[in-house]
Amino acid sequence: MRITVLGKSPAWQDAGGACSGYLVEEDGYALLLDCGNGVFSKLRRYRDYVNVDAVLISHLHADHLLDLIPFSYALSYAPRQQPVAVAGWPGTDSPARPQLHAPMGAGDLFRQLVSMWGDEALIERAFALSEYDGPDELSLGPINVRFCEVPHYTRTFAVELRAPGGRLTYSADCSPNDQLVEFAGGTDLLVIEATLPRPERTGVRGHLTPGEAGDHGRRAGARRVVLTHFSDELDAEWVGAEATATFGRPVELAHDGAVYNVPAELA
Repeated sequence: MRITVLGKSPAWQDAGGACSGYLVEEDGYALLLDCGNGVFSKLRRYRDYVNVDAVLISHLHADHLLDLIPFSYALSYAPRQQPVAVAGWPGTDSPARPQLHAPMGAGDLFRQLVSMWGDEALIERAFALSEYDGPDELSLGPINVRFCEVPHYTRTFAVELRAPGGRLTYSADCSPNDQLVEFAGGTDLLVIEATLPRPERTGVRGHLTPGEAGDHGRRAGARRVVLTHFSDELDAEWVGAEATATFGRPVELAHDGAVYNVPAELA
C-alpha cells in the first residue's frame, strides 16, 4: 500500500495545510481515508477525483469530513460528469459515484449539514453511501478493512487497512486507551494522533499527547509510528522527541505530501 498524507492538521488547519485526509492506493485502487477541510484540493494534486474508488470516514467531526461537500459539488456539477456535452466534454451515461463508508448516523448528519444550502441529498446523490458499525468488516477492492471503537467526544473508530504483504493502523482521534493498543498489535505502520502539548485541562479526555502516542506505539509493538493531527504551532522537534522517548526509537512526523509504503523498506 502507498499512503499519501493530504492533510495532517488538527481541527484548525496549518498555514497552507489541510485537516485529516490520507490517500491510500493499492494495485490501482484508490481509497480516501477521512476528508477534512482542505483535503479535496490537496487530493487533486495526486489523483483525479473521478478515479477515487471509495471514501472512508472514521468519525463524524467536521475536520474529518467537511470536504465531502466540495467533493460532492464536483461530482454533481463538473462538466465531465454531465449527461450531455458541456464545454468540450462529450457527456457521459456513467458519471463517477464513489462509495462512501461512514459510521452509523452519517446519512442523517449529512442531510442536516447540506440542507443549509437547500440540497439535503447533495452528498448521498454524489456518493453511494453505506453506514458501518464497529463489528463490521469491509472488502474495498484489494484492501480489507476492520474497525475498533476508540474513546473520543463522539463515536469514533480506529481503522485497520490490510493488503497483501502489509498492514496500516490509523488511530483516528482518541484519548488514551487499551483498545487501540490491542487492535494495532504488531502493525507495520501506526498512524496515530498526537494533538495536545499536555492533557486536556478539564480532565475530560479526547486526544493524545505526543508522549502518549509514542507509548501506544510501543505497547502495540508497532514496527513504525507516524504522528499526525498536530498543529504547526507545536515545535516539531519537541513533538518528535516526546514520542521517541516513549516509543523507544525514532518516530516520524506526518506532513502534507509525505508518502509511506506498507510494507516499508525495513530490515
